[in-house]
Amino acid sequence: MSPAADTEARRSTRPRADALRNRERIVMAAREMFVEFGPEVPLDDIARRAGVGNATLYRHFPDRDTLIHEVVLFVLTRTTQQAHEAAEEADPFEGLRRFTHAAADERIGALCPLLSGSFDKHFPDLTREGVRLEEAVEALFARAKEAGRLRADVAVGDLLVALSQLTRPLPGTACLSIDRFAHRHLQLFLDGLEAPARSELPGLAATLEDLSSSTP
Repeated sequence: MSPAADTEARRSTRPRADALRNRERIVMAAREMFVEFGPEVPLDDIARRAGVGNATLYRHFPDRDTLIHEVVLFVLTRTTQQAHEAAEEADPFEGLRRFTHAAADERIGALCPLLSGSFDKHFPDLTREGVRLEEAVEALFARAKEAGRLRADVAVGDLLVALSQLTRPLPGTACLSIDRFAHRHLQLFLDGLEAPARSELPGLAATLEDLSSSTP
């Protein structure tokens, strides 16, 4: 094959810029609608929110599980990056605070319902990114505890449960302005994490193993 023909062949297999933009718009729209309406939201509604035709959505994502997989990977990857950036804060607790609000904006709270039910979450890329996220957040917790800025009786699972509970609309409310409440309530939650502790917590801290074992 001549150099010119080889270059043309590589161009023909490389995703076009507009196709990549459409794919990202679909993933972003799906992420928002999964938060608002749950994982069973009609795919046609997601296409409409993304501003693309149904055929475009199905060309990128032939079924619901394929789209959910991409959304989960997208959220995990972006949230892991947020954790690494938060670790650069001079004050360890401010780093944890920064990460918590950033994770809410990335819609990490949507992952719990997405990973339940019949969806197969045991893909190598999801497992790998999940481990990276866990390690990054564990590092934020360890750093804050070592500095005496985080109460000793909490674990990463406590934060993830709070994010899941506080960043999704209440069932049946169609509350599309949840962000302004979520960040307000997350700030109240974070105040409760800061050392010195003002009370004794009932029960045991939620570990990542606890959450994994309770997820179908």
